[in-house]
Parts: sequence; structure tokens; C-alpha cells
Amino acid sequence: MMKWLLYNILFAVAYAAMVPCFLLRMKRRGGYRARMGDRFGKYPHEVIDALCKEQSVECQESGTTNHEPRTTKHEPRIWIHAVSVGEVQVAGQLMRAMRERDPAVRFVFSTTSSTGWKQAEGQIGPEDVLIYNPLDFAGCVKRALDTVKPKAIVLTESEIWPNFIRAAKKRGIPLYIVNARVSDRSAPRYRRLRWFFGEVLRAFSKIYAQSDLDAGRLVAAGANPATVEVTGSFKFDVAHRNPAKEVELREWIGPGEILLGGSTWPGEDEVLLRIYRELLASHPDVKLVIAPRHFEKADAVEANIRAAGFTCVRRSRGGESAASPNAVYLADTTGEMMGLFGICTVAFVGKSLCAHGSQNMIEPCLCGKPTIVGPYTENFRPVMSDLLAGAAIVQVQSEDELKGEVLRFFGDAGARTALGARAEEAVRRRCGVVGRCADELLATLKGVDAQ
Repeated sequence: MMKWLLYNILFAVAYAAMVPCFLLRMKRRGGYRARMGDRFGKYPHEVIDALCKEQSVECQESGTTNHEPRTTKHEPRIWIHAVSVGEVQVAGQLMRAMRERDPAVRFVFSTTSSTGWKQAEGQIGPEDVLIYNPLDFAGCVKRALDTVKPKAIVLTESEIWPNFIRAAKKRGIPLYIVNARVSDRSAPRYRRLRWFFGEVLRAFSKIYAQSDLDAGRLVAAGANPATVEVTGSFKFDVAHRNPAKEVELREWIGPGEILLGGSTWPGEDEVLLRIYRELLASHPDVKLVIAPRHFEKADAVEANIRAAGFTCVRRSRGGESAASPNAVYLADTTGEMMGLFGICTVAFVGKSLCAHGSQNMIEPCLCGKPTIVGPYTENFRPVMSDLLAGAAIVQVQSEDELKGEVLRFFGDAGARTALGARAEEAVRRRCGVVGRCADELLATLKGVDAQ
């Protein structure tokens, strides 16, 4: 059809235009170029061998391995795809819930970024296979599906890749989206392009939406209303405290109260530094920890710290210790955010004051910490609605308001404790979504196998 020809042409043009960005990312992140063949549906021998353990007959017939055919043949794997750190955690939680219910289930886990890959390594089981998702070109998708041969595909949140989805549908592979959401920015575009997205969204056997708003937006974009179910956010189930990591991070920072800027974006570290300078006048023992959302921006954050007149202590430099009592701690490593939330006194969640969307505010709330966000929390609209309804989080509109709330909480331990308790209760009350979806997915897939 003409629309798919147009999509493929536009996708090819857009990808070619983005190649310089990919090359720059490879240079900055180092590991980005690794497993580049995965993106074209060409996998290394260790991946083929791992898949062939489960599909020995097919692999022998297709000539992808020289192993002798085995008499035992297991079920194909479930392919789960996630991109961002938050989505990887959502997918990991779903996999664990499904394994608890069916220890025989096996997964292929795909992501698109080196950061997502590092997070996914901690989520998969020993018999699962980790790959990069193929580019959404027909040939790449075909090779990937030919190799993996999934029994089902589960996408997270807003991962819509038309060629991949349509190819899976044509092969009769059941497709699901979990924790589905449609952002404020994407909703009008999806609605205007219903003639395009409708066919893609109708390919899904089931779409588990975060909220009524998301469900309505998906239906407006062309999804079949009968396949859309509102479950609530998976992210209430994802966060778990890590006591060992909390001890490790506390040893790095030392004793004292902590103001944490979690997952900050450019501009927010400067705001926190200005607030910290004023906070020190009344609370000289408080320490500021900044954890930027993208660790490759740590050099710029360090420059801002030093320009503000503070010593910078970087987590990535191992045994580096503070040279002055007013040092600022820069957490420029991955996988430690939950531990930082667990030991902080007051938490500010980034990408909400100087950038739009917000990062995950559920984690500090689960830790029972007074949590502050800026005005821009579009990516967590249903979560924020629940937390605000329970007076479990503080939302500010400006730097001045943020400063006022930080100073208030450090001056009032009772207010900190009360807000933290409401936050923890609000999160725990909304847990259980992942388990319910795991039950339904496994029951549905067993029904497919029985046909």
C-alpha cells in the first residue's frame, strides 16, 4: 500500500539524517557500537546458540547451526522490548512475575540503547537472551523474526514500530503493549494520523493502558476499544529498596542530611546549586547530591558545580573523597538511583522544572521521602493524579517555590515525616498491577498454545 511505501521512504531518510547523532553517541557512550549487527537482524553465534537450545529442530533445518537435532524441543520464547531505564524496569518486573507463576517461561529481551542494555543485564534470567531491537526496515525485521521465532511479543509503554508490528501480525504472533501511554505531545499527532496508526494499533491482541486518558487517546488513534484495558501504572510495582546499595552510597557520601536532585536535566543542577548555597546558611551540614539523567552530561554538571564555587566529588572516580565540608556529590553512574532515594532527606525529581515530561517520582515516594517535582510531569500524568489526590507529593511552579519547599522541609522534621508516610502509603496502595497482567498474559498464551 502507498502509505507503507511512504513510511519506509520517510523512515530511511530520517535514519540517514540521524546517523551523525548515532556516531557521536558511539563516541560518548563507548558501548553503543557493540552488537551493531543486532540492529540489522544479524546476531552473533552466542545468540544463535542460545536460541537453538530451545529451537534445535528449526535451527538445524535452517542451517544456522551444525548441532545435531535433539529429541527435546521447548516452547519458543516471549519477546519483550523496552527502551528507557524505566521501561526496562517495568519489563523486568513483568518477567519476574511471569517466571514466579511459570518457571518454564523463557524470554528474549530487546532494547535500543547501551544504557537500556546495561539495565537489562540485571533484569534477565540466566536462560534468557538479550539483544538490540532491529531497525524498523522490512529486511531487518524479517531476519530478526526468522531468528527469534517468538511465541508472543510484548512492547512497553509507547514503543510503536510499524514494520515490526505488521510483520509479526502477518506471522500470527500475538502482540501486546503493557503500561501503555500516549503523551500530551503525541496524542494530537496520533489522532490526526489515525489512518496510519489505526491499522498498527489494531494489530495488538491486548493493550494494557495506564489510565482512562491513555485508553481514550489510543482508541482515538484507531485502537480497537475491545482490546484496550485500563490497569493503572506498572511503575507502582517496579520500585524496590536496595539496603545494600544504600549502605554503600552512605559510606561514599558520609553522615548528614542530604538534598538529592534525582535524574536532573540541564538547567536543574544550576537551580539546585543556588538553593543549596542558601540552604547552607541555616543547615551547614547538609550535603547536595546531583544525579544527572544522562551520565555523559556529567562533565557539564561538574563544570557547573565548580563554577558555583564548590568541590565536586564524582561517584565514577571510585575512592575520591570530599576535599571540603561543602563538597557537592555527583552520582554519575547507572543503577544507583533507588539507593540514593533511600538515603536522602529531601528529593527533587528532575526533568520537571527546566524540561518537560518528568522522571519517575514513584521511587522516592516508596522510600518514604518528601518528594518535590516541578510543573512539567506529563509522562506521569496518572501517577501524579493519584499522588496529588493523596497529598503525597509537592508540585512547585518555579525555582522560588522549589527553594521555599526545600527550606521548609529541612526546617521541619515533622512535615518531612508526614509527607513521606503519605507518599509511601499512596504507592503501596496501588501495587499489584504487574501480577494481574502476568496472570492474564500467561492464561492467554496457554489458550493460544492449546489451539
